[in-house]
Amino acid sequence: MKRYILGLILIIFSALNSACDKVDNPYSSSYNTELDTLLYPGNWSDYIANEWPQFSSNTNTNRNVLIEDFTGHLCVFCPAAADEAHSLHEANPSRVFTASIHSGPTGMGDFQVVSLPNYPTDFTNAQGLEMGAYFGINDGGFIGNPRGTVNRFNNGYIFQSPAQWSSMTSDQITQNNLRVNIQSALNYYPQTKGAFLHVEVEKLDQSLTNELGIVSYLLEDSLVGDQKMSDNSHNASYVHRDIHRANLGGQAFGRTLTNDLLNNGKYYVNYSFVVPNQLDGNYNAENMHVLIYVYDRITWEIYQVIKQKIKS
Repeated sequence: MKRYILGLILIIFSALNSACDKVDNPYSSSYNTELDTLLYPGNWSDYIANEWPQFSSNTNTNRNVLIEDFTGHLCVFCPAAADEAHSLHEANPSRVFTASIHSGPTGMGDFQVVSLPNYPTDFTNAQGLEMGAYFGINDGGFIGNPRGTVNRFNNGYIFQSPAQWSSMTSDQITQNNLRVNIQSALNYYPQTKGAFLHVEVEKLDQSLTNELGIVSYLLEDSLVGDQKMSDNSHNASYVHRDIHRANLGGQAFGRTLTNDLLNNGKYYVNYSFVVPNQLDGNYNAENMHVLIYVYDRITWEIYQVIKQKIKS
């Protein structure tokens, strides 16, 4: 509450001291007061006046793809699925993105648990487990790991086996039906390990009448850790990639794009967060990124996804 009041006072102060014919930040809506302003190592009014981004026109015409790989470090078939997802990303690195979500159809399952002494790392988080538990029994469900979604496109089912990911990804990236566009900007401050993410969403297809949701995944790029392999062997040097660490805002299914987030026909959503340590306990902001996507809250289909690095 103190941070809320402090942020509100600073915003009012900044507004009172601005010239009437100048708008330094036309997009700092009331939602801005939900940000943790103490993560900025300075006066918040300076951030609003000088560092809050202003977006230019979004000229992107490509629809990107998000592969959600529901996996587990004790799942012997999961390394092959992860390799498939990574190869699809490498084939189209600016268009295809992956999120390795350590969760089963019940949330925490046998493949996700910590098993000492060989498997000491807990790859799970609250939002990932909640998503797994929800999709395990709703909207077609999934039967176990590995299973994944490709833009959550419903090809009879939302969840598909890894054998389907390649053809579905190809179908998605060749479509010319960009219905939603996204762009983002991020300011990171190593002094506080704090980051401020600003997102602009434009609905291009006005025939979309279902509510839209926005989710931002915080991912760890890579980590060398333990994994059970297809021959049941223990691999202590396995490279885990694109590890889902959390959803910004702490909501498993994000937030709805409501009219209060609209400004001149576009939605503006802002986040603040502390960049966490890696799962091995070390700190490296360069090894973290965010995937931001907008989806249909009725059908679950993801209409667009983009990647935002924490630190270049």
